[in-house]
Amino acid sequence: MTTVSLIDVAGYLPGEPVPAAYYTEYPGAEDKLRDNPMFRIPPLRHHVAGESNADLVERAVQPLIERHGREEIRSVDVLLMHSQLPDIPFVGAGTEVARRLGLKPRWLLDVANAGCASFVQMIELARTILTTTDANTALICNSQSAAGQLFTQPDVRRLAQAAIPGDGCGVGYLTTSAAAPVLDVVTRHIGDYGGDMTAVLEDGRKYWEPGESQLRIGFSEEAIATVMERGNRLVPEVVTELCGRLGLPTSAIDTLVTNQPNRAFLSNWRQALGLPKERHPDTFDSCGNLFGAGIPITLDRAIRSGQVKGGDLVVLGGFAHAGDFAGAAAIRWSG
Repeated sequence: MTTVSLIDVAGYLPGEPVPAAYYTEYPGAEDKLRDNPMFRIPPLRHHVAGESNADLVERAVQPLIERHGREEIRSVDVLLMHSQLPDIPFVGAGTEVARRLGLKPRWLLDVANAGCASFVQMIELARTILTTTDANTALICNSQSAAGQLFTQPDVRRLAQAAIPGDGCGVGYLTTSAAAPVLDVVTRHIGDYGGDMTAVLEDGRKYWEPGESQLRIGFSEEAIATVMERGNRLVPEVVTELCGRLGLPTSAIDTLVTNQPNRAFLSNWRQALGLPKERHPDTFDSCGNLFGAGIPITLDRAIRSGQVKGGDLVVLGGFAHAGDFAGAAAIRWSG
């Protein structure tokens, strides 16, 4: 079987850091959910200021172009794109990304599901395409732009949920080589949990219908408890299953990179997998919840800081929405 490697990652954060006071000092910023562990506020996050998903990808890819050359990136066979908040109806960002970067991929897919764990899903999709076709290279992109748009609406900004997200973009470059092999991937699509994450408009209209109410996520104490239970369970389960398939204990993981929903999840996942904090880098305090971009941006930071070294077993893991997707991928990093 052809070996596929994740040979590089890069990330981009828009604008200057936005402090927690932007939310906590906002008039009327009171919410009975504010003290819930799900919504413990990070000190900083970044917001888009007019940037589109394609803008974010274009900037995130620049380090890959600098390291590998413009022509190599332009020649990618597969382009996979996930936008947490699509810019316009009907049209994904993938074709615009291809136009901006001068790509002519044989495979171009906008991935709509898998949310916060979509980087893992796209690794699996890219690996499948690269091992079953004549394609040799893939670019996978995660763009998150909801924080500076959806969560800064005046009525939403006063809610506890608004202060958690941040914006950014992470990208990965995969090739058919043994440089930094993807050892295995485990994914679960859990239909029983489908539809449990909801968007709410107070006047009951559809989001495309005219009106004045502002779109928010439908959180309640009961819904939060359900998400916490599922998330605490699912990520350790898929990571443990992945390590079992490799014949390794979870203690063999040198670096675990997960999505970054809140501090409670991060702590609980480490404890469940028996890993010390230094093996589980996170960007929550400086970036907030980056949704799908959280895994590649955190991995990029861990690599650039020297936390990830050549030969390390790197495991990427996460879950999406209210638990309708979970996945983990193992990579033997090249350094």
